Amino acid sequence: MDPDAVAKAFVEHYYRTFDNNRAELGNLYQEGSMLTFEGAKTQGSQAIVAKLAGLPFQQCLHNISTVDCQPSGPGGGMLVFVSGSLQLAGEQHALKFSQMFHLIPTPQGSFYVLNDIFRLNYA
Repeated sequence: MDPDAVAKAFVEHYYRTFDNNRAELGNLYQEGSMLTFEGAKTQGSQAIVAKLAGLPFQQCLHNISTVDCQPSGPGGGMLVFVSGSLQLAGEQHALKFSQMFHLIPTPQGSFYVLNDIFRLNYA
């Protein structure tokens, strides 16, 4: 398994799902998962999806600039760090962001998000 290929596939899936139907992100998280979104912490799959679905915009488009990946721990986890920009519907300027995911393998051979940290990058 190539960690960079897994990270790239995960990132493509995550942002495509986020941009088209945030409610479908729930299967990427578990009850022990934690999201820190602009400093606000949320734990558990349902609470995380409620937080993301409740953001004050309906449409956005992510443009990914970089994806960096490192193996994490002896269990086959990985850290994925993403930078890019997001364009909100009706807004003239894109917003730069950074996001970090800690992916943990499942017995079924896929991954779930244990930790997710998102920040807008203000110039």
